[in-house]
Amino acid sequence: MEDSREIGLAAWCEAQTGYPQTQLEVVSGDASFRRYFRASDGQRSLIAVDCPPDKEDMRPFLLVADAYQAANIPVPLVLNVDLKQGYMLQTDLGHTVLLSKLQAQNARQYYDQALSILPRVMGVTATAEGDLPRFDRALLDRELALFKDWLLMQHLDLDWDDRDDELWSEFCELIVSNAFAQPQVGVHRDYHSRNLMVTPKGLGVIDFQDAVIGPITYDAVSLLRDCYIEWPDELVDELSQRLRSQLQEDGLLSADIEPEQWQRWFDWMGLQRHTKAAGIFARLAHRDDKTGYLKDVPRTLGYLSKVSARYPELSNYHQWLTQRIIPKWENS
Repeated sequence: MEDSREIGLAAWCEAQTGYPQTQLEVVSGDASFRRYFRASDGQRSLIAVDCPPDKEDMRPFLLVADAYQAANIPVPLVLNVDLKQGYMLQTDLGHTVLLSKLQAQNARQYYDQALSILPRVMGVTATAEGDLPRFDRALLDRELALFKDWLLMQHLDLDWDDRDDELWSEFCELIVSNAFAQPQVGVHRDYHSRNLMVTPKGLGVIDFQDAVIGPITYDAVSLLRDCYIEWPDELVDELSQRLRSQLQEDGLLSADIEPEQWQRWFDWMGLQRHTKAAGIFARLAHRDDKTGYLKDVPRTLGYLSKVSARYPELSNYHQWLTQRIIPKWENS
């Protein structure tokens, strides 16, 4: 059943296109308050976006869209926008998200394409209104806290004690230090297989409104250690190191950064990313009643366990995770 905002969006689309929008086709709602619909101008398919202005501000999307367009990053073109109502029309990159196409035999080819876009993303550090926000200490702390607040306390009802607090604080300090040790570049911040579209012209990029200036490995680990699909370590490490070489060739990364240093940056950035994601999945389930996201928690916990096992400095955290947290999850 249509709600009043959907009816309003259809009427607005009709006014913009001069074409009757008898029934907007739902494309998706995502993990935010935005909703996407397919509309038409009589010649082509368009994407109509409903972004309630009291819930989310569309301006970051519009500013980053312009900056990405100027940097030759393949993003949708914004055709019309009404900031007051929270409506937008943009070009349609099609029905096919990368996740739906990925298979073992084509993964390397698709990931090569996706990684080749990243140097351009890294080059975008400002919009028409100034520098992108910085991925600062406060933001890192807020993201890490999602894991404790929503997965451990809310979902698992963990009986938190002083030892937990000590381990958690130690882990967070190590992860934050790793983030700041890296070169800071333009970061999409949600660069993965559900936000890349397969089009006849190659991959298209969506959902970039949260772009920041942040650690150079962030988007790469989001892509290669995807929360929605997992690949063998050998493939992930090979692709990650190939990106390192490319960035060094492009002058975006110092030539003296050795493979081991890059791997550590990449691995530990992934720990931050997957800690945040596990917390967000629990928050979506409990706060927003989107319980389907809980099925993706085990993959994120698996990454945390596997990667932390690689590093002796993380042995206390690894033991805590595998003996206290994961068993609690499995019995929840």
